[in-house]
Amino acid sequence: MAPQVLGRALVSAKWLSEALRAGRAGTSLRVLDASWYPPQERNARQEFKERHIPGASFFDIEECRDQSSPYDFMLPSESRFADYVGGLGVSNDTHVVVYDGDNLGTFYAPRAWWMFRAFGHKEVSVLNGGFKNWVKEGHPVTAEVSRPAPAVFKAKLNTALLKTFEEMMQNVGSVRFQVVDSRPEGRFRGTELDQGLESGHIPGAVNIPFHSFLTETGHEKSIEEIQQIFREKEVDLSKPLTATCRKGVTACHIALAAYLCGKRDVAIYDGSWSEWSQRAPPRYKVSELKRNKA
Repeated sequence: MAPQVLGRALVSAKWLSEALRAGRAGTSLRVLDASWYPPQERNARQEFKERHIPGASFFDIEECRDQSSPYDFMLPSESRFADYVGGLGVSNDTHVVVYDGDNLGTFYAPRAWWMFRAFGHKEVSVLNGGFKNWVKEGHPVTAEVSRPAPAVFKAKLNTALLKTFEEMMQNVGSVRFQVVDSRPEGRFRGTELDQGLESGHIPGAVNIPFHSFLTETGHEKSIEEIQQIFREKEVDLSKPLTATCRKGVTACHIALAAYLCGKRDVAIYDGSWSEWSQRAPPRYKVSELKRNKA
């Protein structure tokens, strides 16, 4: 299946390269580098300055978030998002392509993809394989920083794509929607620390580590393979589904994978385990480590 279908949730490096060569970059097509790394490991903004896809702008997930929240990377307000992406030259008519430079191929780009969709933008795609494969395939890079003319973007939050702590708490009892957790198995099971937090999971959640959907090269697996992963975990894509993780980032890989299978309404629990581990009562934090100690 061509990567441009299904609302162009994915575009290939070849497609993007041809679009850039054809001069489509501008108000109709904007490329955004949504890379983020732990500060002690890599400097995303500095790497962007050194080399990036020609015409790309840097989408700073540290800036485009609710900075008043105690939790990482929570969605900003409608006005904040609109002002931020408008400053990057993105209007409501722009086709946005997001990528990141993670060694896996893709890590943070699906979060940016979901953020645009959450604020009502339909034409947004993830670069399949990320910057790593863009370079590997020999496509051009540059250190020249483009400064797009500001655009007007009107944001309207689609609350159907977002779950709050209160809604997640209610669901533990009502089970109105399925919950898939994209963290590594050890953190989900509670057998290893989750970046300093006690680990475990929300009662009833199913674990599908996000990298399950990526090939060894860092591309998305085929739709058939993705469907099989969901089937093996007994996740029914015909029913409501919410994704969660550590801080609302890799959960967006679940939403992207389901989208490729035709399911476009996966919600993200934005606070994810960062919030749940601190606010939920102990009985609502399932951990094998706790059971073994009991």
